[in-house]
Amino acid sequence: MGTLAVRTGRLVRHEWSLAVLGSLALAVLLTWPTLRHPASTIPQDTGDPTLQAWQVAWGGHALLTQPWNLWHSNTFFPEPYTYAYSDTLLGYALFGMIGSGPEAAVVRYNLLYVLAHALAFVGAYALCRQVGAGRAGSAVAGAAFAYAPWKLAQAGHLHVLSMGGIALALAMLARGHGWSLRDGYRPERIRPGWAVAGWLVAAWQVSLGFGIGLPFVYVLALLCLGVLVGYGSTWWRRRSRPVFPRRLLVADLGGGLAFTALVLLMAAPYFEVVSRHPSGRRTVEQIAMFSPPLRGFLTAPPESWLWGERHAAARDQLGFAVEMTLLPGVVLVGLAAAGLFLSAWRVRHRLALAAGVLVSVALASGTTLFGDGRPGYVTLVEHLPGWDALRTPGRLVLWTTLLLGVLAAGALTVRETDPSPVPWWRRPARLVLVVPLLLVLVEGVNRTPHAEVPPQPQALRGVTGPVLVLPSEGTREYHVMLWSTDGFPRIVNGGASFVPPGQDRIRAVSTAFPYPDAVAELRAAGIRTVVVLTDYVPGTPWQEVPGRQVTGPGVRVENRPDGIVYHLE
Repeated sequence: MGTLAVRTGRLVRHEWSLAVLGSLALAVLLTWPTLRHPASTIPQDTGDPTLQAWQVAWGGHALLTQPWNLWHSNTFFPEPYTYAYSDTLLGYALFGMIGSGPEAAVVRYNLLYVLAHALAFVGAYALCRQVGAGRAGSAVAGAAFAYAPWKLAQAGHLHVLSMGGIALALAMLARGHGWSLRDGYRPERIRPGWAVAGWLVAAWQVSLGFGIGLPFVYVLALLCLGVLVGYGSTWWRRRSRPVFPRRLLVADLGGGLAFTALVLLMAAPYFEVVSRHPSGRRTVEQIAMFSPPLRGFLTAPPESWLWGERHAAARDQLGFAVEMTLLPGVVLVGLAAAGLFLSAWRVRHRLALAAGVLVSVALASGTTLFGDGRPGYVTLVEHLPGWDALRTPGRLVLWTTLLLGVLAAGALTVRETDPSPVPWWRRPARLVLVVPLLLVLVEGVNRTPHAEVPPQPQALRGVTGPVLVLPSEGTREYHVMLWSTDGFPRIVNGGASFVPPGQDRIRAVSTAFPYPDAVAELRAAGIRTVVVLTDYVPGTPWQEVPGRQVTGPGVRVENRPDGIVYHLE
């Protein structure tokens, strides 16, 4: 028992145990009150978060019951490939296998919302530790990556917040290849298993969505190209082949092939959707609507406790503030600037990091760079496969934040000269390094609203599909998608960045329901149940539907407390 207690104590006190436990505690605290009422409230609003709660639930349900129909979800009936109408969060499908129904979907979403922040902290911390930063600097980078002020504007976009896998995969790949900023390439430190793990984590990150994952794919491609060029140039200069163990080559080939295969499998249904619905393709004009000016990178969203009110006037000058308030953090920028002049990193590495910051800011500016985004973001849209699907260039600020974090970590890293260093808590002078961490965390304190999730109407319980729920418009579509997690009946309803022509036609026809012609057309479309939610129809094109008499044959009407169910028999 004594030995077990000692081992447990060592495990709990281990750096990585403390990093994980600390990241979880910080996530609960800095996302509060997300976990106060996890079954009935949701961060930001009831728009995109309810859609994403459905996405996670559908992924788990489909993989458990009908994996061959994964991409053909229960929404947008009778359209195919509807799961690919937006980022899927498929990588969270394992969570979607736990629990059932709308309430479980909301709880699941809130837990993932908190865990996404914790993973972002751990990922950036691990990356900075791997490249040679000290604990304090790595903690600052982790806190900045997880709680940068700009992320508060994305509280309703779990697929954007779920970026911790990027930093974690880079850390694992660097460890597997025995590389760091401080020591360079060390063949004796190569760990092929870590390289494989890095590729797998990178694949998982892409499975969460291409909005964040696609730029990551291209970054990895550039890194691989850089490694090949560096390897070839070293071979040419030295006239001898550099050390590259066969086991690491096998690990890279296997991991890289697995990563590539998943990317292609994920991309296939999206290309199919675009071929069927060209209106789903982004245009340069749409991208321009979301492209931030440079002052956006110095402006915080209203959800920021520290800067929100202070930056109100600056936000008023932005065309679309949600995607244009991109402040990485005042403290982070200051520490990174200091890291250009005083750092544990070599000068060439500082300059490379600074260049990366400038490139990421230029690309995140979208079409505002040089007046039309050429050269820059628009050039990528025109020449890189898939890039035209990304309409919000400002989200590339995540790379700005990560690179600034690495620069800041270098500034806060002290070189140890003592071969057996004294623990940090026995060196009072080192405690000053806690101050930057606290300042970064203060900038991440939120004022994010938490909205009440509309409960599932009784009229929708137990209905069999295909179902059309009225009214069918706006944010209510996302709510219907969430409610459909109760059994996943096929529904005509669904929300995306474009409207399929078939859904548009059915909506137009349904405004004349339940007149015989409308009933006939809905039957011909395969719809067998129509549910009218009487509390929601006032003020919509369907407001007169509940008061109309059924005049045609074969329609059975069932009145429920909060709606009317029409069975088209």
